[in-house]
Amino acid sequence: MRTWRRCLDAAGVQGDTARADFSAAARYTLRKHFEGWGPMQVLAPPESLPHIAAAVALARYTDDLCDSGPVEGRTQRFEEWADHVGTALQTGSSEHRLVRAYLYSADLLNLSRTWIDAYIAGTRADLEFPGFAQDADYQRYVDTVSLPSFMLGIEVVPRLVPEQSFVSSVRLLSEGSQRADHLTDVFEDLRGGRLYLPVSDLDRHSVTRADLEQGLDTAEVRALLSAAACSARASLVEGERILGEVAPEYRPVFRFVIGVFHKRLDDVETRGVAIIRRPYHDGKVTGLRLLARSRRMGASTKALPGYAGSGTPAARPS
Repeated sequence: MRTWRRCLDAAGVQGDTARADFSAAARYTLRKHFEGWGPMQVLAPPESLPHIAAAVALARYTDDLCDSGPVEGRTQRFEEWADHVGTALQTGSSEHRLVRAYLYSADLLNLSRTWIDAYIAGTRADLEFPGFAQDADYQRYVDTVSLPSFMLGIEVVPRLVPEQSFVSSVRLLSEGSQRADHLTDVFEDLRGGRLYLPVSDLDRHSVTRADLEQGLDTAEVRALLSAAACSARASLVEGERILGEVAPEYRPVFRFVIGVFHKRLDDVETRGVAIIRRPYHDGKVTGLRLLARSRRMGASTKALPGYAGSGTPAARPS
């Protein structure tokens, strides 16, 4: 039976304060990211869990500062927080539990500042999100926001390939998962005043922002959503090569994550314009099935069966 104490022991976390800080990070991650943290506790090696929790909690807390409270105060709150994190990284100390947990991980694993600095910089740029005029703008967003966020959470994962190759694969997964999220979140994003689909894509399909805001069911809107899902699917399928680039014990985690985003794209294809008319939520039963299948396939370098690389969902076993 896996226990949190065993995870802390396996990770080499010593001292009451450090263990308490990691526990606080795990509780925060569970509260803010239950749909991801629950499966992680089943699939990830126990020695990695405290370090993953520390990174994810720090990222989630940072996101919360940017996404909650009065809009006019968000930039100031973020800059104060970014200054605090920067000082903590320089000095190796902090009065904030979540920051201390990350500092302990960084010291224990000898992590560089590359991805935490890139994540903070990307979050700062995203505060004043202007929308995407062209796909090139979207690609810059993936490079500056999505990729650093993804890498921050998986720095603990041992690589079997050179770092550049690994990052290239993560970049594919970052793009595919980000595109999938922007499709499933489009209803809520529009009501928050944001649209993450490039304007050039809307123009190509003769769709206006008002069409999406009104949830119009037209051939043009359906074609736009289908094309966006196809682009996301292509990146995910190409990124599946990462299953052969990580240590065997981490493959179930990546297989599950990839499977979740494929399932979301399946739902986009199945629901059509309904995806822009109401909030989207992952199916709990489906998630449990993905988890079980990911675990059962173990160290295999194969992704979950039942997905087509063409952007069209394949028939899937029950």
